[in-house]
Amino acid sequence: MYHNSSQRKFWTFQNEDSLERLRTQANHSFHSKVQASGKFVLMESVFLNAREENVLFKHYEKRLLDFCTVFKPAMPKSVVGTANMYFRRFYLNNSLMEYHPRVIMLTCVYLACKVDEFNVSSSQFVGNLRETTAGQERALEQILEYELLLIQQLNFHLVIHNPYRPLEGLLIDMKTRHPNLENPEVLRKAADDFLNRSVMTDTGLLFPPSQIALTAILHSASRAGLNMESYLTECLGMKDKEKLSQTIDAMRRIKNLIKKYEAPKMEEVNILKQKLEKVHSEFAMTNSKRRKGYEDDDHVAKEKLVEEEQWTDEEFMDSL
Repeated sequence: MYHNSSQRKFWTFQNEDSLERLRTQANHSFHSKVQASGKFVLMESVFLNAREENVLFKHYEKRLLDFCTVFKPAMPKSVVGTANMYFRRFYLNNSLMEYHPRVIMLTCVYLACKVDEFNVSSSQFVGNLRETTAGQERALEQILEYELLLIQQLNFHLVIHNPYRPLEGLLIDMKTRHPNLENPEVLRKAADDFLNRSVMTDTGLLFPPSQIALTAILHSASRAGLNMESYLTECLGMKDKEKLSQTIDAMRRIKNLIKKYEAPKMEEVNILKQKLEKVHSEFAMTNSKRRKGYEDDDHVAKEKLVEEEQWTDEEFMDSL
């Protein structure tokens, strides 16, 4: 269960500032590592700063979610949530400039399928990539090459507690213990939409999954004009004013995180992708493994670099 899990102990943080510090530190660590190598010198303007990395992270996170959405056979929500959380955890302590997000995102999805027992073969998995047979084979080589690295960077904490199961539990609980609400299923769609938006924020790194699910339910009820106070106090035992106040405050923070999310602008993304490719091509010169990963990724996901920068989102997904 979550309260005894590695997720609560090692991967649930106190506030957004602690997450930003980790990401900034990862960015600076890469700068220092490259400059300390002594093999060549990159101008500081060539590097991505922490804000620029965050813009690209959002872009590739959306690519990950889109890939999962069109995956065949249909992928359970729990697998999508697990893959997304692996992606977020990995880039808390690593820079996009060192490990290309196109490679890592596919590796995260592949590992999530295994951990959550979504049984697809490796050939089925890469069959979802819009590539030639040779390209799919190279993609699989990359995924297998980076799989152990991903597991190590996750500190072998692979079990993810997502808010989807608590959401189901709350809906069942309302059906059996909250007669004031005639049909709790009317809350499902808006609650699902809320959770789908939440995965693109840091809520999963800051709050328990049950709290995120409860926020989704109350958000849906609020939109439907339903009062859920009696459910909180009578069914969930929040009669203590202090406990109720803390819960409401946490839910307000969750809603604010989701509300302030801004999708990256493609004009900026395209510019930053060019900077990212420049850093990877330069940094690959110092590490044969990075060079191999970069070349394979270039073949699998983007055979024509210049043309890709002009593709639309839909065309880019067709190339995966």
